[in-house]
Amino acid sequence: MSQHAASVISRRHLLARAGCGFGMLGLTGLLQSEGLLRSDARAADSLGARALQPLAPQPAHFPARATRVIWLFINGGPSHVDTWDYKPELEKWHGKSIKEFAPEFQNTTGFFKDAVGSLMKSPFEFAPRGECGKRISSIFPHLGEHVDKMAFIHSGFTESNNHSPALFAMNTGFPRMGFPCVGSWVTYGLGSESRDLPGFVVMSDPQGRGLPKGHAANWSAGFLPGVYQGTHLRPTGEPIDNLKPSGQSGDATQRQQLDLLKQLNQLHLARHEAESDLAARIESFELAYRMQTAAPETLDLSSESQPILDLYGIGDKQCDHFARQCLMARRLVERGVRFVQIYSGGMENQRSWDGHNDIQGNHAQFAGETDRPVAGLLTDLAQRGLLDETLVIWCGEFGRLPIAQVSDKPGRDHNPHCFTAWLAGGGVRGGTSYGESDEVGYKAAVNRVHLNDLHATILHLLGIDHKRLTYKYNGRNFRLTDVAGEVIREILA
Repeated sequence: MSQHAASVISRRHLLARAGCGFGMLGLTGLLQSEGLLRSDARAADSLGARALQPLAPQPAHFPARATRVIWLFINGGPSHVDTWDYKPELEKWHGKSIKEFAPEFQNTTGFFKDAVGSLMKSPFEFAPRGECGKRISSIFPHLGEHVDKMAFIHSGFTESNNHSPALFAMNTGFPRMGFPCVGSWVTYGLGSESRDLPGFVVMSDPQGRGLPKGHAANWSAGFLPGVYQGTHLRPTGEPIDNLKPSGQSGDATQRQQLDLLKQLNQLHLARHEAESDLAARIESFELAYRMQTAAPETLDLSSESQPILDLYGIGDKQCDHFARQCLMARRLVERGVRFVQIYSGGMENQRSWDGHNDIQGNHAQFAGETDRPVAGLLTDLAQRGLLDETLVIWCGEFGRLPIAQVSDKPGRDHNPHCFTAWLAGGGVRGGTSYGESDEVGYKAAVNRVHLNDLHATILHLLGIDHKRLTYKYNGRNFRLTDVAGEVIREILA
């Protein structure tokens, strides 16, 4: 085909005929392995191996403790004083003004300044669990069995008390849109171990409660090449749009269409050697083609044994939806997916862990949906020998205030000054607690941990020096941790 023909054929028409509406899902290697770029070695050399294979596995900066991540994003802001951060002083101060304890408290700390009540003890009982004797809430009967695997951070803090910017900050390090999220940085730095699945997968609440505030911006690649953005699995219906080929096109026809598209793209690539994104775009179509076989097999749970289904709680009406996602996460990471993120809870208020009203009912409900599945995930990873190389994270965007938010059934308002997170698995020293909140859980008080420190620690466990993982954009070298971040070495094994 002539270059003139290549210039006049509609690329949009070809994409539509190929049935490949996947955007920049990207994985790599097939073009070179099939010899399809050898006709222009000069262009390939100028682009470099990374440009041609943007998600090929990359060496870490130093030996990694973990190779993959599963982040359980507890959307809405879980209350640390009702889950993992036992505060007996709240019982002593129950019913008193927080001003007696913290005179600097402002009614704008939360989000509803006219609904500030008194200090409120947790409605849940706390009991010691595991060999470490960690006191945790009664809403986690199954996860309590795993505290000796967990490293708790009790002194986390952030800047925003509003969901959207706080979500962006926890996911990207910046409280505004347009920056790459943690999963994108990780896949940019390390690539993916799978040729047939995306390197970064996201699952959201399937109960009709919506996406988290900010929607897909929470798993965006920002200014990184689009190949590193998260692939969202739809919670209902077909998990990925256009995964099945159209009925009019057989496999041979689709293969011919993709080959023609490659040839046209290669002609363009030869004339515009600096367009490194084009090679990734070519491969994104190839990934879509390969996923037609790999993705359905991965997401099909019918091959799992009944004991495994029972372990996760599949079939239990309360937790079935989250149990399926946790099991899918295990299947994804064991097939080489680098980063999986699962959101518990949807948009806001009672549709998520955003317990402004009835903190007892809200947290009991969402803990009931997640406790058994997450415990099952930890057990399953451990018994398969995957936990040592898989970092599991439990964290939301901020914590909640120790005071009551005035309503018919008392809730708790947002609290950016303190949150709790835990990590388990690859490289983490289980049964440990780092940092402390103050006596009532209002502020991080001892060994304060900014989210930049949390991000630096996650990257460190993956063998990445957060100061060296950079990307030049608009004349500046950006990184996930911006100009801050210290590794929390006390929780490392």
